[in-house]
Amino acid sequence: MMTVHEVSRLTGVSIRALQYYDKIGLLHPAEYTEAGYRLYDDAAMETLQQILLFRELEFPLKDIQQIIQSPSFDRKKALEQQIELLQMKKEHLENLIKLAREIQATGGKKHMDFSAFDTKKMDEYAAQAKASWGATPAYHEYEQKSKGRTPAENRELGERMMEIFAEIGAVKNEDPASEQAQALIRKLRDFITEHYYTCSDQVLLGLGQMYAAGGEMTKNIDRYGGEGTAAFTNAAIQAFCR
Repeated sequence: MMTVHEVSRLTGVSIRALQYYDKIGLLHPAEYTEAGYRLYDDAAMETLQQILLFRELEFPLKDIQQIIQSPSFDRKKALEQQIELLQMKKEHLENLIKLAREIQATGGKKHMDFSAFDTKKMDEYAAQAKASWGATPAYHEYEQKSKGRTPAENRELGERMMEIFAEIGAVKNEDPASEQAQALIRKLRDFITEHYYTCSDQVLLGLGQMYAAGGEMTKNIDRYGGEGTAAFTNAAIQAFCR
């Protein structure tokens, strides 16, 4: 665990910004000490990296929050698109530097080329990528259901969902197809449908794969339910949807 001061020193993000991210529900610490101090784990730091990559691409915080909290958000795909956008940004800056040097060398005479300022290709790609991150029916339903909820309410829902994973973790040594495990998967599905978006079998299967895919989501689930909970949840979902 890292304190907010340690995170600030490591990342260059101010303590005030980290506190604001927590306040608006963009990045919550893993936990708070009894004195109320924020503590960040590896999963939180991975999320912060994702946020900072989007910030480098000049995405507003509101858009970043909608993207990374979208049910359709695919971290691997987003990273590939971010790399492409950063490469475009790099080429754009190199063209501007080249133009500035040419103007410097010629004194600006007969140098009326403005093509280096054109960002249309980059802007179009960014718009397409953003649309792919949040264009699913599930995302729009999520947007409607979450409208008006405060950051505190979102945190409470997140905690309640993690409590279900803790319950699943308590039975992870049983058969994933057992009656108790299946009842908990039904409870998880119903919770998602009630508070986020309609959790069809297809959506549930996709979620199960994400739960067990490693990275931030797997770590969070295993932190609440114990190591192996995410993988067991996926197996139980597979049995539930058969």
